[in-house]
Amino acid sequence: MGTIAVHEFMSLDGIIEEPRWTFEYGFDPKMGDAIGAITTASTAILLGRRTYEMFYPAWSKRTAEEDPGAPFFNDTRKYVVSSTLREAPWNNSTILGPYSADTIRDLKQRTEGGIFISGSGMLVRALLADGLIDELHLFMFPIALNEGQRLFPPDAGAAPAKFELAGSEAYANGAIHLDYRPVKAG
Repeated sequence: MGTIAVHEFMSLDGIIEEPRWTFEYGFDPKMGDAIGAITTASTAILLGRRTYEMFYPAWSKRTAEEDPGAPFFNDTRKYVVSSTLREAPWNNSTILGPYSADTIRDLKQRTEGGIFISGSGMLVRALLADGLIDELHLFMFPIALNEGQRLFPPDAGAAPAKFELAGSEAYANGAIHLDYRPVKAG
């Protein structure tokens, strides 16, 4: 049975939307090592439609010489959650249809190894609510943006969620990697 590992770039105040603001901090090579460890353990990629549409043009033409992550993103089986996408041109891509917790449970059951998610905020929030995420890797940058899409938006109807810290690492660019595991209720 597979596990789902989420990777998010996040500001101090929880903003995950359009993380171009991370560019001003540079990319510490140790961050690449940490993300590489997550992808190395993964045999599939799960993405929401918007992230898929951003990743496809950004990654599909990259080579291993340009970016060591290119083979993972281009060669790995990709699953897209979308109610509107009709075709997925990026090789090894399958459209799962609209979000369904049962569909994701089935995907986890039939996947050997990890399932990697990057970005895909709406999808990640739904997976968290349904208890389907196994690892939450937050790469937090030292900036407060005060507006934008949050991983945990204020919502009077959302159930409280608990996490335990599995690891952490600080980088020279001021970012930190917080590796959390959801605490299962019960």
